[in-house]
Amino acid sequence: MEDFTKFITLNQEIRFGKPTIIGTRITVGDILSWLSCGMSFEEIIDDFPELKREHILASLQYAAHREKITKIIAA
Repeated sequence: MEDFTKFITLNQEIRFGKPTIIGTRITVGDILSWLSCGMSFEEIIDDFPELKREHILASLQYAAHREKITKIIAA
């Protein structure tokens, strides 16, 4: 997978600053939610033809990156 930043942006003017696929209003969270409900890549792309396989993979890579950098801070 190429660098996910090529496909994902954060813009306060779009979807309240959530990470979105560049050129769309589709968030990484939307894609992760569809995948977690059992939708296949093909089903997602059929429902949202502006998405490509690379966008879905970039969303997964973004989520994995966020998980890797998340730290728990004790109160």
